[in-house]
Amino acid sequence: MTPAAAGPPYPHSTMARCAGSRRPAPAPLGVVLAAFVTLAACGGGGSGASTGPTAAAPRSPSSIASGTTTPGAATEATATATAAPAGNPPPMRVVKLGDFSEPIALAVRAGDPSLYVAEKGGLVKAFRHGAVDRALVLNLSGQVSSGGEQGLLGLAFSPDGDHLYVDYTDTGGDTRVAEYAFTSGRADIGSRRQLLAVDQPFDNHNGGQLVFGPDGFLYIGLGDGGSGGDPRGNGQRLDTLLGKILRIDPTPSGSGPYTIPPGNPFAAREGARPEIWAYGLRNPWRFTFDRETDAMWIGDVGQDAYEEVDAVEASAGGGQNYGWNRLEGTHEFTGDPPAGAVAPVHEYTHGDGNCSVTGGYVYRGATMPGLRGSYVFSDYCKGDLRALVPTGRSGQLRSVALGITLGAVASFGEDASGELYVVSLSSGVHRLEPRG
Repeated sequence: MTPAAAGPPYPHSTMARCAGSRRPAPAPLGVVLAAFVTLAACGGGGSGASTGPTAAAPRSPSSIASGTTTPGAATEATATATAAPAGNPPPMRVVKLGDFSEPIALAVRAGDPSLYVAEKGGLVKAFRHGAVDRALVLNLSGQVSSGGEQGLLGLAFSPDGDHLYVDYTDTGGDTRVAEYAFTSGRADIGSRRQLLAVDQPFDNHNGGQLVFGPDGFLYIGLGDGGSGGDPRGNGQRLDTLLGKILRIDPTPSGSGPYTIPPGNPFAAREGARPEIWAYGLRNPWRFTFDRETDAMWIGDVGQDAYEEVDAVEASAGGGQNYGWNRLEGTHEFTGDPPAGAVAPVHEYTHGDGNCSVTGGYVYRGATMPGLRGSYVFSDYCKGDLRALVPTGRSGQLRSVALGITLGAVASFGEDASGELYVVSLSSGVHRLEPRG
């Protein structure tokens, strides 16, 4: 395919990262695109240059946490890939499904064949019966800030399909997670209930991913608060929700909009936020669960030099520290690695046009058996689809190009059958399928 025009690292925000300013007024999208491309080569701005010895090598995805850690070393708590493909993935293609304006996330609903697509500007639309439904599922266009990395960023349905959840930045640029009752194919505006409100100190690294895990609880991704190099150290702090993946039960309790699930790792720690599931993350823009093994896979956006993919077995539970801002990938960033830091299963540099990882899914569909068990992901700037393919030797992975380039890949989606979809901010929503 012909690559789309190069765009900014949308979840990376080089411009805001280097400027480090409190939220400016949103610029028109074209201006933002040009500014991001111009400033993509700038440094981290002060402390935190990506130099020094490596802290840990990428882990074997078959190793499981032993429960012991060595100060300054990486803990091996990773995902086991099953049904490893032999050889290379099969030839494949992408088929465009419909026209959307800056699509950014995709969700499916139990028992419903429709695909639900969030547009960055605040609209949620449904793709039904081979076409985009003209009737909107939800309209938040007057409630979101959509410049730069802001906007409607994520959506998910409850396991029973009765509620729709959205993650967006409001007109002040702060994160809001809200719930809507879902009836007759639409969100009930009058039923809106706010679950979470998080002030954002800067205008980038907002996270935005919403996922219901195999345990039935809602997982929420939040970036480190923005600027460059995590100046407030949010990634390593347990008294803030920034730089974290959260786990909550959206069921209200008394005056609280949600409850804390049993087993949250920091629920009983004084001074820590009980919602925290994992920490030490710069911007976990997209993370998902392997529907076969329940392992969590995270695409965590790097600073100036390295992008990383993290994976952890379901049996490891929560509490992982992925190292930011002391580490960028496996490399020292600001000081010594934290004790027990979990190293990525894969990292890559910003060479060759890369800038910002877009996490995807472990493929578990039926139409491409040669891809089964591989983790499909992309990079926002380069836009090529890639797979981490199990080699069959000690659980090792190798990175394989799938021969497809879209550009501005912002997200992936998975339907009820395990088939995958690719969401490009610039070219729309596409289905991944075998070629020929």
